[in-house]
Amino acid sequence: MNSSPGDRIVVGVVPGQPDTVVLQAAALARRFGAELVCAWVNGSRYPVDETADGTVRSMPIDPDLGDAVDRGIPTALTAQLSRLLGPTGDHWSSRELAGDPARALGHLANLLGAAMIVVGTRETGIRGSVQEFFGGSTAVHLAHRQHRPVVVIPLNPVPLDAPLPWEPN
Repeated sequence: MNSSPGDRIVVGVVPGQPDTVVLQAAALARRFGAELVCAWVNGSRYPVDETADGTVRSMPIDPDLGDAVDRGIPTALTAQLSRLLGPTGDHWSSRELAGDPARALGHLANLLGAAMIVVGTRETGIRGSVQEFFGGSTAVHLAHRQHRPVVVIPLNPVPLDAPLPWEPN
């Protein structure tokens, strides 16, 4: 399938993310006849330049780390995407981005004219709470700064009668 603007769905992917985020995004892409663009954002780097397809050339935030550290989409993530979606081809592709996840995903979606952005909810537990406290929720940032739909895939839904992890009991 040769995609045109609006025929793409951007999904934010991270190593160790539950399969359901990619699988649900792939289901949406099939339903809409769209290419799925799996975007990994390296937060330890900042964008310097980008190609026409949205892939970025980046530099490390910490210059002492050197340019070779943290380059490319992590091997485990690439293997996970290939296992879930099959070999890359006309129906899906991947992009390496850098910087703030919400800004990077939003910029890529704008560049590609994507129909929507799909992300998973944050990780539950203390680690997820700390990450959200310092960086905020990517889903919330996207929802308030996008002119396109943002679909949020729940990773660990909490029953309606239970308190949310960040709410007092």
